[in-house]
Amino acid sequence: MPRLRLSATVVRQATCPTDQLKLDLFDLQQSGFLLEVRRTGGKTYYQRYIDKYGRVRQFRIGPASVLGLSAAKRKGKQIVAQALMGTDPREQKAELRAIPTLAQLTWNRYLPHVQAYKKSWKTDETILRVHVLPVLGNRHLDELKADAIAALVQRMHQKGYATGTTNRVVIILRHLYNLSKKWRVPGSGNNPTDGLTIAPDVCRERFLTAAETERLLASIDQDENRVAGKAILLLLMTGARRNEVTFAKWDQVDWQRKVLLVPVSKSGRPRAVSLGRMALELLQSVQPIPDNPYIFPSPITGRPSSSLHFPWERIRKRANLADLRLHDLRHSFASFLVNKGYSLYIVQTLLGHQNSRYTQRYAHLTNETLQDAVDGILLSK
Repeated sequence: MPRLRLSATVVRQATCPTDQLKLDLFDLQQSGFLLEVRRTGGKTYYQRYIDKYGRVRQFRIGPASVLGLSAAKRKGKQIVAQALMGTDPREQKAELRAIPTLAQLTWNRYLPHVQAYKKSWKTDETILRVHVLPVLGNRHLDELKADAIAALVQRMHQKGYATGTTNRVVIILRHLYNLSKKWRVPGSGNNPTDGLTIAPDVCRERFLTAAETERLLASIDQDENRVAGKAILLLLMTGARRNEVTFAKWDQVDWQRKVLLVPVSKSGRPRAVSLGRMALELLQSVQPIPDNPYIFPSPITGRPSSSLHFPWERIRKRANLADLRLHDLRHSFASFLVNKGYSLYIVQTLLGHQNSRYTQRYAHLTNETLQDAVDGILLSK
């Protein structure tokens, strides 16, 4: 183990004997500091130190082709100081290397975990894959800061994404970091979503008027896709959720009780969708396809057309209702009930809400109904 006073000249001129793989040159001025000179010509600075258990450790500082001697020696002193304070620099370095990127944690741990219990895990996957990971996925967990997340949310707002979508970004990342901390994943000590507030969700209230309903019914009647048209019509007649109708099977129809049984609803529980006279007549008009369990299968694939995207686009545009969403049929169903004087309890039951506060948003009364109520009071005097 040659010992000498290392200098910039010594570092530059040092060579390894041809009969050795490497040569360690120890500095006389700084204990434990050395330059490794390899037969290949490579040179690397190291610092030896004693860990808290009394073992001799060696920490790789970096290549001499990149680091100057003075900078390398300063780093070596920091390493020795850390060891004296009880922190092992090698272990610390290993922990840093073990910190996963956001993308690695998402694909390797988060999504496989939430699939087991989170019904909306596909929404999480889409939000992360489409919006979050392309921008933040290559950052390690300890690198991601609140300002980067806030900037992402702001850009999404500027692109016109709804508040519910941008809020979901923060909610998913918060959950991801909380789980990481629970799992003791390196780098997850601080949650970057702490301090970020969730924007108030904008409840979009869009209800069909009587005239709009007539136009919609006429457009449905004209559409070339009769299967999709009847599925959309059943949504309006029952207030059911889209997937409750598109994935409905014949064996889920209880003709005696006049209900469509949904094995697993949005709440995770089974529910029964009430079928009125017109809904029952509609179902009776559908011709079952042999050996196909679905009521509204695609004429092409035989599988449910879960989104109904293309027929719905045709139908709403033909009815001059370009702003109407498929889910607004559920809003309108509730609105029709309330405007006819049915209680919110009945509306809550028909919609399958577990909590009455979700039904409050459907308590929409038209101006005509409000005016009739006022006129009724005045006329009663």
